[in-house]
Amino acid sequence: MRTKHTFRLPPDLASRLADHASRKRVPQALVVETALASFLSPDNSERMEAALGRRLDRLTRHVERLERHITISNEALALFVRFWLTATPPLPDTAQPAAQTKGRERYEGFVEALGRRLARGRTLAQEISLDVEPTQPSATAPRD
Repeated sequence: MRTKHTFRLPPDLASRLADHASRKRVPQALVVETALASFLSPDNSERMEAALGRRLDRLTRHVERLERHITISNEALALFVRFWLTATPPLPDTAQPAAQTKGRERYEGFVEALGRRLARGRTLAQEISLDVEPTQPSATAPRD
């Protein structure tokens, strides 16, 4: 047996209810009944909490992966800069123009190589993961 209820809705909500019911081709009473059942269901909040938890876990894993890639990139850049600064002697003023020209050529070659590498889809993080054995203790490894 069904009980009849009469209630008033604000005009905008009544309009949205009518639009939704017509789009779904169901009676408005069915939409209201389903919405109330869902709202009053004791496990509705648990389902929403579980879905939110899954989303947060996925986002956390994604952020951790990004953090790892950024750490690898930063360390690779820092190591390169340290090596370059310690191994490259300063140039005399007369050699500066030629060095700048050669530097521009080398930079263009670098950008082309980077483009090819990115097009291949293999990243530095992936190569490092393959090169470094998981059994090696990273905490005891000496740092450069």
